[in-house]
Amino acid sequence: MTATLFDGITRRSVTTPRLTASVLERRGQDGGPTVVFIHGNVSSSLFWQPSMLALPEAVRALAIDLRGFGDSETLDVDATRGLGDFADDIASVLAELGVPNAYFVGWSMGGGVVLQLLLEREGLVDGLTLIAPVSPFGFGGTAGSDGRMLSADGAGTGGGGGNPDFIARLAGHDTSDEAASPRGVYRSAYVKSHEGLDFEDVWVESMLTTSTGVGNYPGDSVASDSWPGFAAGGRGVLNTMAPTNFKVAGIVDLPVKPPILWVRGADDVIVSDTSLFDINYLGQLGVIPGWPGEDVAPAQPMIAQTRAVLDAYRAAGGSYVELVLPDCGHSPHLEHAAEFDEALAAALAGEATLTE
Repeated sequence: MTATLFDGITRRSVTTPRLTASVLERRGQDGGPTVVFIHGNVSSSLFWQPSMLALPEAVRALAIDLRGFGDSETLDVDATRGLGDFADDIASVLAELGVPNAYFVGWSMGGGVVLQLLLEREGLVDGLTLIAPVSPFGFGGTAGSDGRMLSADGAGTGGGGGNPDFIARLAGHDTSDEAASPRGVYRSAYVKSHEGLDFEDVWVESMLTTSTGVGNYPGDSVASDSWPGFAAGGRGVLNTMAPTNFKVAGIVDLPVKPPILWVRGADDVIVSDTSLFDINYLGQLGVIPGWPGEDVAPAQPMIAQTRAVLDAYRAAGGSYVELVLPDCGHSPHLEHAAEFDEALAAALAGEATLTE
């Protein structure tokens, strides 16, 4: 990877029994808290550098590249475990670094990784910030705030939903600004507007570290009798978030419930109740032909689902705060950095500065 690290950020490789992972670090003070940042799909830890540097100086910041992203080792992803391979990798890196517990920040798919860690690794997660997280019921293929499955096989979800042109451009390290290029997708989907934002070349370089293939991005696919004719397979990144594989609503039943800060952009087109990456919503718009109608293939209410689970989490004794940033897309930590940094610092300090 050729992108330059920001001043104050260092990178190292950490080898565990599971993988060799790349870790970025902003040093803190001895005895200070640790914050662990987990990036999303088609990105890497590079995206976290401004947020890491903005933390209070006492805080140690770690950002870990997931397998197949950034400078971490490329290994196949077993999607039948949901985001479990990624979560176990993160836990193994922290164990190797001697970090028994930390505050976690997860973006998009990384938010799902953090939720899986919360569900499966008791005592590891002291608190969490979720930035535009995948729904607790996965990405696509469900209806209602309770995440009802539309088909048993998760039709329309997983690896078959990847754009072949975009995948080829990732593999070919395309740095152009054409619509299907990584830069084009960053400008049209990651942010509401790229005008005035810094470091675009670094973010594009980060996206281009994504390992492509059946075992990584996007993953495999199987035929389905339900529209649109494909369903989630068992390998690769997109299948980890298929509703057949990813289910973390069980956080509601945890005996210990750390506080949650949920941050999202009001104009997000990726994680939304009208997501432009939801096959069913694209069918409704006529982008994908043959849509069988609202009764059979409704758009997934991603925001409503997350809110329903977090409301239940609160009712069961937990707490959460929702921060919605106007004029903002899928990347609040980049688009509204000052507001995000302030909210994260307040969450770390345990300050209830936002209205629940």
